[in-house]
Amino acid sequence: MTLAEVEALARAAHAGQTDKAGRPYAEHLRAVAEGVRARGGDEEQIAAAWLHDAVEDDALCEHWLGEAALSRRTKDIVRAVTKRAGEPPEAYAARILATPGALLVKEADLAHNADPARLALLDEATRTRLTEKYARMRALLGLVEGGGAGAGDEGSGPDGDEVRR
Repeated sequence: MTLAEVEALARAAHAGQTDKAGRPYAEHLRAVAEGVRARGGDEEQIAAAWLHDAVEDDALCEHWLGEAALSRRTKDIVRAVTKRAGEPPEAYAARILATPGALLVKEADLAHNADPARLALLDEATRTRLTEKYARMRALLGLVEGGGAGAGDEGSGPDGDEVRR
């Protein structure tokens, strides 16, 4: 699949989905893909960025991912950044760190999730909880604040803590 095809698929798969502030979820996908590009990511990583929440959110199924006309590396990155129900943050971080190319995608995801302007739209309790959660995941991934590394969280979907609905 071309990047344009992956983008169109991701946008269609998440159509109607919004973040917790009520913004179209595709805005997050675009921001993550652009974050990967800005950090020097390659086309496989950018494709994974567009799809990073698709399986986790049940927008696309694991079977689809397995059969998709995507590189093995793109599929591996998507699987690595897909949070699994009940999974400890340490196991999630270890899988990301063990998968070539996945950390950059997660870094861009986490940077957008922890964007102060985005978090400012949430109530104080949610903002505080997510900020603490993101700081913990940054530490687990070895990402340093202010050093060009992104901000982070341990994922989204099953635990409902991604900045989305």
